[in-house]
Amino acid sequence: MATLQEVGKWMMESKNTVVLTGAGMSTESGLPDFRSKEGWWRSIDPSTVANVDALNRNYDLFHEFYRDRIISLSHCKPHEGHLIVAEWEKKGIISHVATQNVDGFHHQAGNRNVSELHGNIRTFRCHNCGAGALEELFLNGDNCRECGGRLRPNVVLFGEMLPQEAWETSLDAIDSADLVLVIGSSLQVSPVNQLPSMTKGKTVWLNKEIDSFSQFDKTIEGSAKNILQQLNNIIK
Repeated sequence: MATLQEVGKWMMESKNTVVLTGAGMSTESGLPDFRSKEGWWRSIDPSTVANVDALNRNYDLFHEFYRDRIISLSHCKPHEGHLIVAEWEKKGIISHVATQNVDGFHHQAGNRNVSELHGNIRTFRCHNCGAGALEELFLNGDNCRECGGRLRPNVVLFGEMLPQEAWETSLDAIDSADLVLVIGSSLQVSPVNQLPSMTKGKTVWLNKEIDSFSQFDKTIEGSAKNILQQLNNIIK
């Protein structure tokens, strides 16, 4: 509890706090964390389907994988932790959210300054010509209305570059931050795992599983929603 109190104090003193979220932020909304012991990584390795090669050579499997994810997502919504982060932005407690998540929950919860580092699974485009497409067309397995190419979600596939604008915006925000809160990220995915080390400010890692060799100023082990609720009570 003493660590939580200290982090709450840092938040109240900080003039520029940036939040970086990962899959653990969304698990309590009902979404599986691929990298958890209970996650989908046990039964299928997404790197074998969520890549350009699968899109080109095994589109049926690629389509089924993302179709199932999109349908699962339609039954989920932001949890209280997301709403707390959105309220913090409205109050000026945080200035920016960078997220590895593609579910769009931060926008849904009310955050405005959000960088989606791995894209957004709720929007779609043609892989061939880049034309935008409706979700219904992708779910139905239709081709692009413009060129006949294959449709895909606007997510970063394994081996693809991150969206430049989202990366640069996140980098600028973290570089100038007094405090960076990493919430629910395993910090195993490059290059996003490099972001916390790029700040001159204090760093805090909130996650269910904490690496004992972490270089963070403070670490707090536990669920994202629970920790955010406790922090919110401290800084009210």
